[in-house]
Amino acid sequence: MANTPQSKKRARQNTSRLAVNKARRSRIRTYLRKVEEAIASGDKDAAMAALRAAQPELMRGVSKGVFHKNTASRKMSRLSSRVKALG
Repeated sequence: MANTPQSKKRARQNTSRLAVNKARRSRIRTYLRKVEEAIASGDKDAAMAALRAAQPELMRGVSKGVFHKNTASRKMSRLSSRVKALG
């Protein structure tokens, strides 16, 4: 339990940051899921469009500290190669 005023304030800040980060992570996962669904349906044009929409969202998550840069790069690389393979 937080005892000092600083630790109490930190606990309050942590809960608010948790809510913001959770919303961001959920938003990014939604974009990634749209790409996955387009790949599963076999529609290359829809997959490309979804990938283009997901890329800035994923990188925004990196700049906000929700994801690590390498994690986002790995996800983008794997998704783009799968979209490319649709043909």
